Amino acid sequence: MATVTKLKTKAGQVRYKARVRITGYPVVNKTFPRKTDAHAWAAKVEKQILDGTYFEHQERRRNTVDALIDRYLGTVLPDKKPSTQRDQVRQLAWWKREIGKTTLDRLRPALIAEKRDELAKDRSGSTVNRYLAALSHVCTVASSEWHLLEDNPVRKVRKRPEPRGRVRFLDDRERTALLEQTAASPNPYLHTIVTLALSTGMRHGEVMNLTWHNVDLSRRVIVLGDTKNGERRAVPLIGEALDRLKDLRQAPRIDTDLLFPSYKDSRKPMDIRGAWGKALEDAGIEDFVFHDLRHTAASYLAMHGATTSEIAAVLGHKTLAMVARYSHLSEQHTVGVLERMNASVFGDERKT
Repeated sequence: MATVTKLKTKAGQVRYKARVRITGYPVVNKTFPRKTDAHAWAAKVEKQILDGTYFEHQERRRNTVDALIDRYLGTVLPDKKPSTQRDQVRQLAWWKREIGKTTLDRLRPALIAEKRDELAKDRSGSTVNRYLAALSHVCTVASSEWHLLEDNPVRKVRKRPEPRGRVRFLDDRERTALLEQTAASPNPYLHTIVTLALSTGMRHGEVMNLTWHNVDLSRRVIVLGDTKNGERRAVPLIGEALDRLKDLRQAPRIDTDLLFPSYKDSRKPMDIRGAWGKALEDAGIEDFVFHDLRHTAASYLAMHGATTSEIAAVLGHKTLAMVARYSHLSEQHTVGVLERMNASVFGDERKT
């Protein structure tokens, strides 16, 4: 219950002490110069305690963004993949520098939006959105699990526009030239690596970190357990890529399980940057990076009639949004399909 007691200071001033005492909760006191203010405060606090919000609000006033991020880094982030940890540590360190001293009761969307705009001055929209996503997950955990925030304020902050995804793929001449140069490369693994990436659409890290434990030649499949989206993925092995791995299996390194180990340290994958760059140069290919082999595989799939859901399944994307960039290539194939259907149904009399 709430009570208000009249007090007199040593200087003779009258004050009113409001006290809220509810069984099972700490006693809460506050003194006011006016009796009406004391009663109003006591009634408000009593209701908040009974609703279960008062002490949560007090925690928000005591805790800072600094403390919130530190708790997240210590308890939540260690469960994430190492690559994700590295990125989020860097992103959250930036937020700590910018708003770390802000108490949680003052963490407002307007403040976050202001910092978003500062980020956007020298960073791309995609990068800004990754920074927002890192802070957003901290706030989500703080709200849903720790009850230190009433809601996630980042949800009310607009993301920055992101450029349409890059689609750079090899045309027939470039593909032939590149494969010729990788086959002629002094690096014994380069041709197999490029063939595998081009055939399967696997990421650079997925290819380079492959072990024989991932490869089942009898079933013609590679099983990836540590993918970018954190899900297990099976990658079919077909044609040239399968043949190349069969050849590689004939003379495996006995000091490592890696398919493509470094010469200097067999526990680490090989660094192919030099050999890769030389092959591109000799093939006369410009504006092309290793990741574009993944785009090339996806583009070829689209041009051969694969649906967006099929492309997403091959590449290991959780949503179709990431493969929308290849839709125009699928549309070209669709036109051909419709032309053949119309020719079959309506015959030649409809030709102009």
